[in-house]
Amino acid sequence: MALYAELHRHLGGSVVPRVLWRYFERHSSELISRFSHYSEFEEFYTRPRNTLDEYLELHTLVESVQTVETLPYFIYRLLRGAYIFENLAYLELRYTPYLRTPEHLSQAERIDKMAEIVEVVGKASQLSEYPIVNSQILCMHSRLPFEVNKAIVELAAQNRQYVCGIDVAGGDSHYAERLDEWVRLYELARSLNLNTTGHLYETTAGCYPHLLPYLMRIGHGIQIPLLYPELLKDLARRGQCLEVCPTTYVKTGTLQDISQLKRVFDLCFEAGVDIAICTDNAGLHNVRLPFEYENLLTYDIINFKQLQACQDAAFRHAFAWPHTQRPASLLNGLLNHQELVVSG
Repeated sequence: MALYAELHRHLGGSVVPRVLWRYFERHSSELISRFSHYSEFEEFYTRPRNTLDEYLELHTLVESVQTVETLPYFIYRLLRGAYIFENLAYLELRYTPYLRTPEHLSQAERIDKMAEIVEVVGKASQLSEYPIVNSQILCMHSRLPFEVNKAIVELAAQNRQYVCGIDVAGGDSHYAERLDEWVRLYELARSLNLNTTGHLYETTAGCYPHLLPYLMRIGHGIQIPLLYPELLKDLARRGQCLEVCPTTYVKTGTLQDISQLKRVFDLCFEAGVDIAICTDNAGLHNVRLPFEYENLLTYDIINFKQLQACQDAAFRHAFAWPHTQRPASLLNGLLNHQELVVSG
């Protein structure tokens, strides 16, 4: 059995439509009152949007119900599905902890509450029933003030038992007016020896070369090979990895057709830049990681050898994977040892 690593999955977008619908039915029926049947809700929740900003508004629907009390419910179902249906051995789950704190509190009080959110997510993710190596990536957010984002970086450094890195999210078109702030925050993160990734070069409006040197991985990054292929040699030299989420770009209107990704993969392989294939928002897309693999193969965007290279890259660039090899190699080692014992 193949086992996979998922490096880019959002907590808010990970809830599959049926689980979210059942939760709303039992606890927040007013949020789905305009839908007569589940099928109408699923169509609304998973249909493509015109822009990334329009797409990101859906996150607020889920964030509003992911609280200290409910997070274990959502995380249990997330990990159960990831283990049973996706064969995940490793998962990095990313989210903005501030957006899971009560809105009626002051900013200072919400900052103080973030540590509790991280602990709840961390403890809820340790399931012996579904043994997936997992860790959190804390997301700074383009629409949060500098003080809150700084507190998120510091919180990540203080909770390394649960947190493996930081990110910046919220739509890459919104970074420009505060670019100096993002540089300062990433400088702080690197000074604290934090692993770094960031939503960058996802859209044509999110291309900021000044931020690239601070990132160990790049969230999406597809506009680099599409628009700025001359940057690929620097990515290869720095050993950076792109977190490519194929379904996302069609759902957000960033690409018209998934076949446009062939240029992304071809140029990255040619330049020696690693790609990890990810789902981004498996719930919003109603897809799972093996489907992303199959889709890329079906459309002849990659071949099986390239798929295996991407799967290997995902484990190699995983911030919290505790082994030097991917699970298949570990299993082969166990099988070879068993054969030696039997033959001996």
